[in-house]
Amino acid sequence: MKSNHEIAGYALEALKKAGADHAQCVVSTGKTDEFNVDGGQFSLMRSMFNSVIVLKALKNGKKGVITANRLDKEAVDNAVQACMAAAESSVADEAESIADKEKNEAFSTGVLTPDRNRLFDRIQEYMDDVKRDYPKIMIEQLISKYTHSQRVFMNTNGVEFEHTRGSYDISTMFSAHEGEQTSSFNGYGAEFTSLDTKLIDIGMQRILYAESEKQLNTKPYSGKFTGKLLITPACLSDILMAAFSNFISDGTIMDGTSPWITLLGKTVAPEMLTISARPLDSAVACGERFTADGYRSENMDIIKNGILNSFMLTNYGSRKTGYPRALNLSNNLFVKPGDKGLKDLIASVERGVLLNRFSGGQPGTNGDFSGVAKNSFLIENGAITDAISETMINGNLSDLIKQVIGISSETVCDGITVLPWMLFDGVTVTGK
Repeated sequence: MKSNHEIAGYALEALKKAGADHAQCVVSTGKTDEFNVDGGQFSLMRSMFNSVIVLKALKNGKKGVITANRLDKEAVDNAVQACMAAAESSVADEAESIADKEKNEAFSTGVLTPDRNRLFDRIQEYMDDVKRDYPKIMIEQLISKYTHSQRVFMNTNGVEFEHTRGSYDISTMFSAHEGEQTSSFNGYGAEFTSLDTKLIDIGMQRILYAESEKQLNTKPYSGKFTGKLLITPACLSDILMAAFSNFISDGTIMDGTSPWITLLGKTVAPEMLTISARPLDSAVACGERFTADGYRSENMDIIKNGILNSFMLTNYGSRKTGYPRALNLSNNLFVKPGDKGLKDLIASVERGVLLNRFSGGQPGTNGDFSGVAKNSFLIENGAITDAISETMINGNLSDLIKQVIGISSETVCDGITVLPWMLFDGVTVTGK
């Protein structure tokens, strides 16, 4: 067995011979070339190889799932036996299934032949740019990689998908330093397929570095008010995904605890808000091409003009609840830009907070959240004023989405998402 197709085909045949009524197999292989910078100095260069096989077998309505990280015949045979044993010991569930065959396809995305020397040069240039343009910033850690992978999906209904992809990425952890003063740490990441652009110009890194330097002198807010929250693109994806996890994912829809369970096709936000998951968009470095269930991925609207257009259900969640399955894995969020510039949004805020990072626990099932505003600023009388510390924000995610009052015309693309600044009302801000 040499190719991922051959390994997947062998595993499926072995599962059928072992008594599986239906089965699916995902085989992934890849290589990652990684550069590390620690404390401003190159510290590591390495190449890593990975291989994974994921088996799913159904027998008499009972499911077994096994993951292994070796692809030799002995390892696959052992995984098949373990998968069937897991199925035998599980409970029958009529919602379990595998995808029906549609059109088999092979996809190739991104850059499949890396330029490692140029990547190294770009990283060195990046460090020089930060040192020159943001002298108070310390890059505590930088990791940049080129990753090439091939993923094959096959099942006993004849479904076959293959995705070969290659991309670069960068992730940083940084803080500002001046004498004895230090800002709170922050981090940022982006994915890209071209080395034609300076790495520091990808996404909103320059904005975050400039703001970190302003956060050397923070002030704890004193008092409490209910006002506005301007969430930056660096933070917005986490907030939206926390809301969607609570309101429209398998868990809360299947157990009936989602406050949005009856709102499919109904208004959940102002008309200005459209949120999509768009893995096939050209702005995404290497978006998925098929789902974990074995369906071809498509772009989809989650909220369109304020109306809840789709839950984020897997095929299993769909069969369990009767609601349509999601058309993709919902990783690549896009928010439709608004008609106001960021400066105008800020000017409209009498009292509020510019939120770059939120540190808090998992929201309650009903969407209640509470946490600390990190790397953030106070907005007063239409202007950004003090960098704040020890400041809590709390509210409800469902109410927050209902109270979107502004979306910037500017957006930031990090190769994974395309997001604007979003202004919300009705958030409680509490200081010392």
